[in-house]
Amino acid sequence: MIADYVVIGSGSAGSTVAYRLGEAGKSVIVIEQGGSDAGPFIQMPAALSYPMNMPMYDWGFASEPEPHLGGRRLVTPRGRVIGGSSSINGMVYVRGHARDYDTWDAMGAQGWSYADVLPYFQRMESWHGGADAGPAGDTGFRGTNGPLHITRGPRSNPLFDAFIAAGRQAGYPVTPDYNGQSQEGFGAMEATIWKGRRWSVANAYLRPAMKQGNVSLIRAFARRVVIEGGRAIGVEVDRGGQIEVIRAAQEVIVSASPLNTPKILMLSGIGDAAHLADHQIPLVAHRPGVGANLQDHLEIYMQFQATRPITLYKYWNIWGKAMIGAQWMMTRTGLGASNQFEACGFIRSKAGVEYPDIQYHFLPIAVRYDGKASAGGHGFQVHTGPMRSKSRGSVTLRSSDPRSAPKIQFNYMSQDSDWADFRNAIRLTREIFVQPAMKQHVKSELQPGFALQTDEDLNSFLRDHAESAYHPCGTARMGRADDPLAVVDPDCRVIGVEGLRVADSSIFPQITNGNLNGPSIMTGEKAADHILGRKLPKSNLEPAISATWRTAQR
Repeated sequence: MIADYVVIGSGSAGSTVAYRLGEAGKSVIVIEQGGSDAGPFIQMPAALSYPMNMPMYDWGFASEPEPHLGGRRLVTPRGRVIGGSSSINGMVYVRGHARDYDTWDAMGAQGWSYADVLPYFQRMESWHGGADAGPAGDTGFRGTNGPLHITRGPRSNPLFDAFIAAGRQAGYPVTPDYNGQSQEGFGAMEATIWKGRRWSVANAYLRPAMKQGNVSLIRAFARRVVIEGGRAIGVEVDRGGQIEVIRAAQEVIVSASPLNTPKILMLSGIGDAAHLADHQIPLVAHRPGVGANLQDHLEIYMQFQATRPITLYKYWNIWGKAMIGAQWMMTRTGLGASNQFEACGFIRSKAGVEYPDIQYHFLPIAVRYDGKASAGGHGFQVHTGPMRSKSRGSVTLRSSDPRSAPKIQFNYMSQDSDWADFRNAIRLTREIFVQPAMKQHVKSELQPGFALQTDEDLNSFLRDHAESAYHPCGTARMGRADDPLAVVDPDCRVIGVEGLRVADSSIFPQITNGNLNGPSIMTGEKAADHILGRKLPKSNLEPAISATWRTAQR
């Protein structure tokens, strides 16, 4: 079996690459080990906590004991299903801040500045901002004809607007579109939801690509990239218990996630020579950056007991869930048609920080990602944490067996600045929740609990309760070809191997501001153009930056 291009992984970047290559008339085979994304657990937005906790949809990865978090092993869900992690994520859509990409460019990912990537965000979007986007929604920053539908929830629960108002009362701006000209401030959160349904890359890109006729999907387990004479010529797969090679006439693109991509590269002989020798893997290219530079967003849930029963807790029982599910099944409307992340905020932690480094997701119920509700009954919560930790971890091989899970060590909270930044985020959040708009709804602070005030108290809470926001990236960093720790060059080509590229969040030099699904799809869009030898013209639009950022926190 042979095609022009073979793509490993049908996730956010892989499906996008396949769509654009197929659109250009190339034949493409997409290899995906996971199963079908059909059914309400994936397609119903409100059911988001289910697929990321189900072995049939999730790889089931967890970190090694994290030394700075009391030895806890943190789960790190990755989609093992058609559509990859876009089929199990929270559907929150964040582009990242303009300065994230300018930083990439300065770090050696030349051609990936904000001016370079903005046209790709615009090409991929069908944005439905709505009336509350205001005049800023019509300044040319958004796309309206792309495959990816982006919508805003109705914010029918009064707590959403109360949270936004409290941010304004605390002295922060209200932004009409955090994905447009100005990220900083509080406002409506956007989601990859369309007509009440999860709008994953399987729905937006892969299925339309397959309908074109030259993109096909093969259900198989990718074992390694086959490299002959320094060139990738195909992918060795296990399909139905049979080992075979899917051949690529032109190139192989690895889009297997920031956890599986470095694993596949190492199994293929690309990585640190000493580490590969430890596992008796013949060396093809010594790239010590493979698996290094692992980053993630860590967050906490600050939970509050409500003064009135206006939260979603009244539906947190078998009958309430059945009612919501039945309405969604029949009409694709109601509470089931929202991920319930409908309000958000992006703020700067202190004066001298140029652009936001703390993010908020507001949720009108106190509940964990694993579906466990707070014992406090009616309550609500905000997810918050610093966006640009200096901590770095790694992904390494546990063994040379392709079926063995990679060894994942995030090394969370390994920098003193992480602790100070998190404590600051907690204290700034408390200021927001005592503003009049929210104070009327707060009976008590459930978590961390207002009794925890000292640095020591908050450090202890963070050690026991900080959780991953599920945004891993950086393990095949993009950089200059002469950078010894870079894995791919700015054209996404694996340095030292012909005919092989990486396109997923593995290539991020530094984590972006906010959720990573949007930047990962953009990576697929832009990587496809690099493969095809074309590019969109740069944008001349400039982001809004606070005029007083050097001297004021807000």
